Amino acid sequence: MPTSRRAPRRRTRRAGAPAACAAALLLALTGTGAAPADFPAGPPGGLVAATAAVRSDLGPGTVRRLDAAIAAVMAKARIPGVNVGVWLPGRGEYVKAFGVADLRTGTPMKTDMYSRVGSVTKTFTVTAVLQLVDQGKAGLDDPISKYVDGVPGGEHVTVRQLAAMRSGLYNYTEDRNFLDSLRADPHRSYTPRQILGYAFAHPPNFAPDAKWQYSNTNTVLLGLLVEKVSGQPLAGYLREHVFAPLKLSATSLPSAMPCGSAFPEPHAHGYTTFSPHGGIADATDWNPSWGWAAGAAISDLEDLHAWVPALVGGKLLKPATQAQRLRTGPTGVPGISYGLGIADFDGWIGHNGDLPGYETIAAGLPGGKATLVILINSDADRGGSLSSQVAHAVTEIVTPDHVWSAPAPAPNSESTP
Repeated sequence: MPTSRRAPRRRTRRAGAPAACAAALLLALTGTGAAPADFPAGPPGGLVAATAAVRSDLGPGTVRRLDAAIAAVMAKARIPGVNVGVWLPGRGEYVKAFGVADLRTGTPMKTDMYSRVGSVTKTFTVTAVLQLVDQGKAGLDDPISKYVDGVPGGEHVTVRQLAAMRSGLYNYTEDRNFLDSLRADPHRSYTPRQILGYAFAHPPNFAPDAKWQYSNTNTVLLGLLVEKVSGQPLAGYLREHVFAPLKLSATSLPSAMPCGSAFPEPHAHGYTTFSPHGGIADATDWNPSWGWAAGAAISDLEDLHAWVPALVGGKLLKPATQAQRLRTGPTGVPGISYGLGIADFDGWIGHNGDLPGYETIAAGLPGGKATLVILINSDADRGGSLSSQVAHAVTEIVTPDHVWSAPAPAPNSESTP
């Protein structure tokens, strides 16, 4: 039965299992490993049976509608577990965990569990770049060759074009050799230069700024820029200049390359179909060092609740820089435009993330009207992006004037090679 007690915040604790460092937005992976051949059927007694409410003060009628809508999506799409947070200033909030965090043990999902957040990491990395721009240490219209050697045509590719996904550089997560390597050994470690090697083996897809195309290569290059200019490892810079100022104590970018840090406890197991053996695989301890600056962050529901208003409101940036960040352009996908490491989903501003075993949405309506965070421990999409299906069901009820598009995969879904 649901309870109404708020879960206490806890310090970040590191477990002993290998860490999977995260992923990127348009990436399409799903992994290898031993796990159930397929998800069990939905309720009763199935995936949605365990439900624990931490807070839900929107009114009993709205809460019942939300509970039913989320449970229906979970049953139809066979989602193991989901954490949902909706914060509506002046109206109330709804924070709940549904389903299971571990299919083997039946451990229920809980709202204080850590999760891999995939391409939401891009919002952190690009914020770091824009901070350095604010300090006069980097320029948005500087060529990336000023900071990183060996980029094909790097003298013509600007920092702005990288952050806006308009560089034309090949996306390494679409390289067949990379995908085969990852599928064969998902525990393998990759350095930023190694993963860029897969991208640079291909000519650019188009001239810089000719059009928009999602590429994880862009954000990896921006991570190297941060390290070059700041003199700090990217993980350390983010910890000191992005996470700490906002007291994001549960958010981290694993610092070791290879990723030797463990996945903090408690965390949900993540389930995927990116397996050479078919069926569903448990990707919890896979090594996502290949995602690095484009997707290697870990966070939780409460930290993302704090991050979204800061991201949308530009709390860590100068107003003029934030204005440039939010100047979005077309992506070719109806209803979705893209700025500098940030997207506009039909009025919802933020980012989504998708990597083997996990899907995330972290977005808000401008002016602090609403914050939406969804964390799912599967990327085995059935009928479109799992996170988008849940977001659509939730926003139809709580923000009918701003409904999240569904159910097609968003352009930042990393789960399709």
